[in-house]
Amino acid sequence: MPNAHLATYLNDHLAGAVGALQLLAHLKAAHAGTALEPVLTEVHAEVAADREELEALMARLQIAESRPRQATAWLAEKTTQIKLLLDDPSGGPLRLLEGLEAVAIGIEGKQALWRSLAAVAADVAGLQGVDYERLQQRAQEQQQRVEVMRLDAAKAALTDAS
Repeated sequence: MPNAHLATYLNDHLAGAVGALQLLAHLKAAHAGTALEPVLTEVHAEVAADREELEALMARLQIAESRPRQATAWLAEKTTQIKLLLDDPSGGPLRLLEGLEAVAIGIEGKQALWRSLAAVAADVAGLQGVDYERLQQRAQEQQQRVEVMRLDAAKAALTDAS
């Protein structure tokens, strides 16, 4: 029987990845044809790869995906979209800023996930054999790319006189 706390923890992060992928898909669609699209596409692909790594790890540990957590992540992402729409109905720089901040927070959480799993891997056989350093590095690179876009959006959103 899998460790219940580990199962909860991994399912929470899997749900977060699902929400992040949905948010990134919305951001990509909203910024199609702009300089942001290739970066958002790349980050989306990497977050999807990270989600697959997490799913494979859960499968190896025989931890089932939590449907209630997946549904909650879906609902949270839809609520986030409504909030962003209310904050900036024009789809302008404030919506982009807040969307990117949500993605950045998710990436920070993912970095914490990989660090936590690396810290306990020696004591949990199913967590061994994963290149946590590579995963942490990829998350750090994602964070850096998102931060460049976020700061540009902050300049546009927070210095606008409207």
